[in-house]
Order: sequence, then C-alpha cells, then structure tokens
Amino acid sequence: MPFPVPRIKHKLNRWLAVGPTDTLVSWLFLRGLAMIYLAAFASLSVQIEGLIGTQGILPIQAKLAESAQLYDSDKYWLFPTLFWLDASDPALKLACYAGIISSLLLLLNILQRPALMLCYLLYLSLTVAGQDFLSFQWDVFLLEAGFLGILLSWGSSLVVFLYRWLIARFMFMGGVVKLASGDPAWASLTALNYHYLTEPLPTPLAYYAYFLPEWFHKLCVAGVFFIELIVPFFVFMPRPFRLFAAGSFIILQAAIILTGNYNFFNLLTILLCLWLLDDKYFSDRLPPRLITAIQTKPPRPGLAAHFFAGTWAALVLIVCAATAWMHHFPGRTPQPLRAAVIATSSFGMINQYGPFGVMTTERHEIIIEGSNDGKVWQAYEFNYKPGDLFRGLRWNIPHQPRLDWQLWFAALEKPRHDTWFPAFMARLQEGSPPVLNLLRTNPFPDHPPAFLRAMLYRYDYAPPQVRAETGQIWRREPVGRYWPPDRTR
Repeated sequence: MPFPVPRIKHKLNRWLAVGPTDTLVSWLFLRGLAMIYLAAFASLSVQIEGLIGTQGILPIQAKLAESAQLYDSDKYWLFPTLFWLDASDPALKLACYAGIISSLLLLLNILQRPALMLCYLLYLSLTVAGQDFLSFQWDVFLLEAGFLGILLSWGSSLVVFLYRWLIARFMFMGGVVKLASGDPAWASLTALNYHYLTEPLPTPLAYYAYFLPEWFHKLCVAGVFFIELIVPFFVFMPRPFRLFAAGSFIILQAAIILTGNYNFFNLLTILLCLWLLDDKYFSDRLPPRLITAIQTKPPRPGLAAHFFAGTWAALVLIVCAATAWMHHFPGRTPQPLRAAVIATSSFGMINQYGPFGVMTTERHEIIIEGSNDGKVWQAYEFNYKPGDLFRGLRWNIPHQPRLDWQLWFAALEKPRHDTWFPAFMARLQEGSPPVLNLLRTNPFPDHPPAFLRAMLYRYDYAPPQVRAETGQIWRREPVGRYWPPDRTR
C-alpha cells in the first residue's frame, strides 16, 4: 500500500487552516514585499556613505578589521556580510543599487527566486554592516519575512503557517512587553497621553492627536491591548476569526502610520496580514483578467519543498521556545538550542520582537551648534527631527532618516564616549561631506567651525492657541550641555 502523502497533506492543510496553493495571496504578497525591499534599499542608498562609509560616522572597514582580529574564522558566522569581500564606498553604494534592481525584478515577477535570494543576502549584508544605524526591529523583521519569501517561491503551503505564526508572534509580543516591562504609563492606560509628543518623528497629525481627550487616549490603549494580546490567537482559528484579526491589525497599523513616521515597519505588518486572508477573498475583488494572469502558472511544490518547509517550521517553533526558555532560565539552556538561537538570529531568520515596551514621558532633543568665536552659536538643522520651533512636522514614510532616529535615542541617555555620537561630532568637526549630506542645513559651508557643542532641550508642543496666533509648533526649555559631557556631574 503506497504511503498516503496526499491524504496527510490535505489533513495538515485543514488543521493549519490554509488553502492548497494560495496563489493569489502569494502573488500579491511577493509584489508587496518587493516594494518594501525597494523602499528600504532606496532609503539606504542616499545615507550609506555618511553612516558607514570611509568618511562616515561608523566606517564599516574599521569594524570588519576589528572583528577579524577578535573572532578570526568565526567572523563570517558572527558578522555575515558580503562586505568582507569589499567594504569600499563604491561597494556600499553598489549593494544598495543591486538591491533596488533585485526589488524591481521581484516586483515585475522576473527571475523571482533569484531576486528573492539576492534581496535577502544584500539586506542582510547591509544590516550587519550598518551597526547601530541598522539595529532596529524592522530591519530583522524584513529579513525574516524575506527569508520566508524564498521558501514561499517553492510553493509549499506550510509557508502560509509560518507567515501566520510570524504576524501572530509579532503582535502578541508587542502586548507582552508592554505588560512585562512594568511601565506605569501602559499599566494605567495613559501611554498615549505622551506617545504623540515623545515618539521619534511625529507626523503632522500627531500634533492634533496629542490634544485629544484623555478618555479617548485610554480607550485607544485598551484597544491596543485587546488587539495585541487577544486577537493574535484568532490567527489560527477558522476563517471569520482570521478576517477579524486581519481587520484589527490593519486598523492598528493604519492609526500608527497616520501619527508616526515608522518607515516601512507598519507597511510590512499590514502586508503580512494578507496571509490571514485567502484566494477566495481576493478572487471576489480583483479584476478577472488579473486573476487569470496570476493563476496561469500556479506553484507546483514537490515533496522536497514540503519536507524542507516542514523542517524549517519545526525549527522556528523550537527556536521560539528556546528563546523564551533562555529569557526565563538563563544559563540552563542546552548548548544545541542556544547555538540554534544564535545562528538563526545572526542571519535574521528568526527574531525576537516587542516594540514600544516602555513609554517615554518627556521629549528631549539634542541641538548641535557650532561657533567660530565661542560666543555666537549657530545650529545645524536636520531633515526630519525637531529643531526649529516654527518648522512644521513632516511625513517621510517609507524613508527612514537613520541619523535623526539615533539622535532621538541618544537624547534618552547620558552621553558616553563608547557610542557613535563622539564619532559623529568628530566628523562634523572635520567637515566630512558624506556626513554633512545627512543634514538639512550646514551653517558653516566654507570650513568647519572652530568650536562645536551639543545642547539638550526639553521640547513640548505649543498650545493650539499659540500655534494659531504665531505659527509656533514647538516650545522648549534648556536642560544643559550634552556634549562635551560635564565631568563634574
């Protein structure tokens, strides 16, 4: 009697609540993934030299040389990047441009699998090389989604489960970290009283959202907890529950997009919600000619594709469980499990998530100033972060100005000599062209200033009446000098 593979596969698909092919969903998802990749590579292409180039803030050549001395042969596994071959400025730009081309190929459905592989390898290389500037959750989020896209190109329906596990895990952990952090703002449902003011790069609508009634803010926080802690379980339930989960997740992400510039982060989360839908959902809504064109070449997975996808699914679940075990019982995790967690996280294949765990309640801004006489100081202006009190808030989705973002994080902590900030100040003092290109204005175009300092201010929104009368959006009060740090404090 032959082994009943089709019957087992049918039962497995029913248990996982996935369709046999999900052709439409797969096609739409990969086109959306291509656009996310395209935005990420294009955003990096205009910043990469100033961030990690030879005249950048954290030159990748120096980092690779240091890693080679410290880790010897393990360097390739701990820092998996193609820039071991060449870390010159042209190579950095070439990687970004190659990523753009690969994204366009994927978007046009040309050489789909090679394009997916190249997008993943290039973005992994840039993420590793980017150091502090590419250490955000959305960078590894894109890597994990992109790696699953490679498996998806083989057509196994088990990848649908993996994508659903990813979106459910991401949303659920977002709620867990808020509770586990013990942050009083989340516990008292007052987090949104501060969020629209203190988030890194508010949108123009964030100003108005900040002045909404407190009862509305509390209601929204309660809704966030419901969506992040309860709704993720609907992902693995029958179709009506999955549709409800998709709608809930999309509404939450759309609200975040309207009030905060989080580059492609929320767009990628919305894209993953496609996997909570199915071909039937889209077949009733897409033009028939497009559906016919998509379904002319449905995926034909073989037994090897199902086996590999199933093996990877088992590994994903094991690594997720091992990660939770390591968090609660450090030092007691078996070495094979620990090695699996480290290896998969190094390559961005399986990651931990938990955004917005602690709410910042005050907004501090670092204002960098230069002077030629030590008396008259002129401020450098950045493209997106607040500085000028009258300059309006801006939209920059899906672009991420990574220096602006890191300055927001730097303002949350006391200055240290072992961070990227001293290197940034040194580059300004040198007048590094790639670094100056990351700024909006340079008040010293002819030569660098004789003196350079960074001042810390506490920012707040100007009341609506003041804004209506004067056009002022921000108000601020000095906190003190940020750099050079005061050694007496």
